[in-house]
Amino acid sequence: MPSHPLLYIAGPCVLEDEEIALSIGRRLLEITEPFGVRFVFKASYDKANRTSVEAYRGPGLTRGLEILRTVKQELGVPVLSDIHDVTQVGPAAEVLDYLQIPAFLCRQTDLLVEAGRSGKIVNIKKGQFVAPEDLRFAIGKVESTGNHNIVLTERGTFFGYHNLVVDFRSFDILRDLGYPVVFDATHSVQRPSAGGTSGGNREYVMPLARAAAAYGIDGLFTEVYPDPALAKCDGPNSLPLDDVPTLLRQVTGIRSVLAEG
Repeated sequence: MPSHPLLYIAGPCVLEDEEIALSIGRRLLEITEPFGVRFVFKASYDKANRTSVEAYRGPGLTRGLEILRTVKQELGVPVLSDIHDVTQVGPAAEVLDYLQIPAFLCRQTDLLVEAGRSGKIVNIKKGQFVAPEDLRFAIGKVESTGNHNIVLTERGTFFGYHNLVVDFRSFDILRDLGYPVVFDATHSVQRPSAGGTSGGNREYVMPLARAAAAYGIDGLFTEVYPDPALAKCDGPNSLPLDDVPTLLRQVTGIRSVLAEG
């Protein structure tokens, strides 16, 4: 069972403005410090895969990276964001510590290879349509560049229409591929693309996170917002910011028990 500190990736789904990003980041830093977790601030500068053309996507590459650079410098924490095509990799790598491959793009060869060439940590999110053992092909594309700084994230699997389930066996299968495994507890409770926007059931975030901690994950990923009802993206599955202390208390407590044998 893992004895290293929990990797905790958290932040709003999408950047809205610098003030909100810094406010959420400061609060998360304050919350995470007593738990001894490795906190990485996450927010997307562009959500290029929104269901509707009318959905809010974010401030875009240039302004988004400026905001993330400010968060990184002022808070002194690593930052993570999604990349969507090869032209974004260079600019993103100048700011980001983690380049995230969105789940829908986990088979995009050119994107994976270019991300690998950056030398940055590459967080590959397992596609909702991909068997966990088949993520080895995505890994191989990054490894082909000589980059072995890879993290694998489980975010649920399509179960019919507008529904996801988490197969907990995937944590072991993914770990056998040789890299740390993160559980994305908030995207796993999405109700994808229902009615033009993704819904969600955030009431399942806590129990799923506890179960994943008991299984022995290396990291946890949650999207958070002060009042999820006001978030411009993924509000229904985002965790209220004030719930994060309880989440981390439970998850780190379970990990401590496992570490004791």
